[in-house]
Amino acid sequence: MASSSDLFKHAQEVLPGGVNSPVRACKSVGCEPLFIEKADGSRMWSVDGQELIDYVMSWGPMILGHGYQAIKDAAHKAVDMGASFGAPCPDEITLAEEIIKMIPSIDMVRMVNSGTEATMSALRLARGVTGRDKVLKFEGCYHGHSDCFLASAGSGLATFCIPGTPGVPEGTVKDTLLAPYNDLAAVKAVFEKEGKNIAAIIVEPVAGNMGLVLPAEGFLQGLRDICDEYGALLIFDEVITGFRVASGGVQKRFGIEADLTTLGKIIGGGFPVGAYGGKRKYMSRISPCGDVYQAGTLSGNPVAMAAGIATLRTLQKQDYDALEARTLKLAQDLKAALEANGFSIHLNHIASIFTLFFTDKPVTDFESAKNGNADVYSAFYRHMRANGFNLAPSSFECTFTSFAHSEADYEATLEAVKSFKG
Repeated sequence: MASSSDLFKHAQEVLPGGVNSPVRACKSVGCEPLFIEKADGSRMWSVDGQELIDYVMSWGPMILGHGYQAIKDAAHKAVDMGASFGAPCPDEITLAEEIIKMIPSIDMVRMVNSGTEATMSALRLARGVTGRDKVLKFEGCYHGHSDCFLASAGSGLATFCIPGTPGVPEGTVKDTLLAPYNDLAAVKAVFEKEGKNIAAIIVEPVAGNMGLVLPAEGFLQGLRDICDEYGALLIFDEVITGFRVASGGVQKRFGIEADLTTLGKIIGGGFPVGAYGGKRKYMSRISPCGDVYQAGTLSGNPVAMAAGIATLRTLQKQDYDALEARTLKLAQDLKAALEANGFSIHLNHIASIFTLFFTDKPVTDFESAKNGNADVYSAFYRHMRANGFNLAPSSFECTFTSFAHSEADYEATLEAVKSFKG
């Protein structure tokens, strides 16, 4: 089999930058990407034969580990019946029922094909419900690559230092209002000026695209209160956090309900999928029962639906508290090891997600996230990859553990971190 380097050279002839999602190119960490042949449990294997303990987990979805047997069985059974129908299938109903059962604020769900499609559709619905055009988002929060959300987005745009992106007309983002994450005073100031024109606040309730950033005490409740006061809808983007920070996502963990919620990643068990859902009075406005149009040829794909059902039913039986405790212990041990080697580290953690920021300052928003030393992180990434560990190839991302990671995985990780000298 060709090497990763050979494949990357070939890929650049037929794929822009040699990849199908920019961060995968590994430019910000100063190396070429690995091409992956297979994955199982907590591990993946490159085409070069390198075995790696994986802490990216397909950017979050693989909370049960790669190749979880019940998911594979469900997907195989489904694909044997047909890969796509372009028509309703029974598993659409079942997966919707599982989501509704697990997330407190959702009465109805519309299946789509990606997180980006979910967020753009939820915003269209909010605009249709309120008759308003503007949306408030937070600096550093990423809600997919729909035009209106690319103003001060985090993640890939931050990684490549792109302030926005060519191809997005000024008129498209003129209705996108910005505020710093965790800054309720700034949100109130925006609403005092534009409240009657704002259809929605959209927020990652736990931010995951500027590294992991936790909501300050009272921040999410403050957003709920502001939306209620001004008649705007509150949209929680739980594409990352849904079914990861708790079995019912952020809303179950923090007890604050959104009007609309966007989902992805975990609900497909690794297959491409997204969804948005919310209160019945809002979701009833979606075509064909209402006047807000949204459609998709592959929405409710039977293979993704079957995989999603197997995933959510399995997760309802898992010990989230134990996984959180193990993840926190790992993160604290890694932080201590790096500090012992002379590095300044700030740790943000929740559930099975954490980020080690190479800075001595707290990280509470996008500006403070940018204090992290990207050069040191790049060296850290290269060191860990060379020693058999797959981390996110950007300092503006999260580390994900899974129920498949073992204590032996964690011990090996700690030993590799101890040997990093910069």
